[in-house]
Amino acid sequence: MVAPIEPSTGAVTGAAGADADAYFAGDDEARARGLYQLLREDGTLVGEVPWLDRALARRLFDGMLTIRVTDARMMALQRQGRIGFYGEAMGQEAAVVGSAAASLPDDWIIPALREAGVGLFRGMTLDSYLAQIFGNAADPSKGRQMPCHPCDRATNYVVMSSCVSTQIPHAVGVAMAMKIAGDAGRCAFGYMGDGGTSEGDFHVAINFAGVTRAPVVLICQNNQWAISTPGKVQTAAETIALKAIGYGVPPLRADGNDALAVYEVCRRAAERARSGGGPTFIELLTYRVSAHSSSDDPTRYRDESVTEIWRMRRDPLHRMKVLLEGRGWLAAGEAEALAATIEARVRECIARQEAVGPPPRASLFEDVFEQPTWLLEEQRRS
Repeated sequence: MVAPIEPSTGAVTGAAGADADAYFAGDDEARARGLYQLLREDGTLVGEVPWLDRALARRLFDGMLTIRVTDARMMALQRQGRIGFYGEAMGQEAAVVGSAAASLPDDWIIPALREAGVGLFRGMTLDSYLAQIFGNAADPSKGRQMPCHPCDRATNYVVMSSCVSTQIPHAVGVAMAMKIAGDAGRCAFGYMGDGGTSEGDFHVAINFAGVTRAPVVLICQNNQWAISTPGKVQTAAETIALKAIGYGVPPLRADGNDALAVYEVCRRAAERARSGGGPTFIELLTYRVSAHSSSDDPTRYRDESVTEIWRMRRDPLHRMKVLLEGRGWLAAGEAEALAATIEARVRECIARQEAVGPPPRASLFEDVFEQPTWLLEEQRRS
């Protein structure tokens, strides 16, 4: 199913096919130039999706809605001065949740900025997430991490790196370690943005992935903006997915606002990795409808009329809501009620975590040396 999208205008420039297997039957270059799609902008399916059932569809929708409600509340907290920084995933929820749903509990997640929803979807508790946002005494990293850098050991969710692309070699390294250890049936999911593919670490990592046939799924959320740098200034390649071919890594490319398509391409790539088939590089074409972060003003560098096309016509939650309601899997008004329930839960969690207070000063001296030096002991006593 190929429905190319012109990034600069958001216009659909081709029609989707009717055979779900036609896209995957193509060669690497055809897949890298095409765009896999299962759910159109109007919420109708492109052909049949035999594996789709109510349970999966609701998990995807509920997960996306959780991210949107949580992100909105976190941005409000930042504007109120109650947290220092935040980067939301508005408009990209399908890429986040669709890929998360393709992972298994034993897989490892090495995220970039906008994948906290992957951790939440996989079982990171909201209390743990918010404790880390506040950097309070309940924060497992004891308030030492930068804002908006959550991690969760229980779900194999690794803390993100602020240095763009440095997490990609980490993801490949985790996968290489799995292969060396003989951990069959597991894989690593490594995330990046489009700007990440312009850094040297991306090329180093994907080269190692290809050579070692590491069990890794490399996922690029191409939201078309590396802060203020548009995609056309970053690369002369027709698509980012095409970059993988030169490294011997099979590419896939999907509509990143279509949760079903994202799930399917990531599921196939993960199954390939877990069965010993090696790495896959996936480009998910989406759009950053909000600012890069709470520190950014996108109106200074881009045409917001294009943003409105993506915000209104291509909204991933609206697509799923229409599909669910059409199939009777979501009752009228149920989405709004669910959003209100999530909002209440987030607010209750905020109240709990704000009341915790900061980490004790003595924790500054923990986890530095197994046996504290005399200098640290002196500082602690003072």
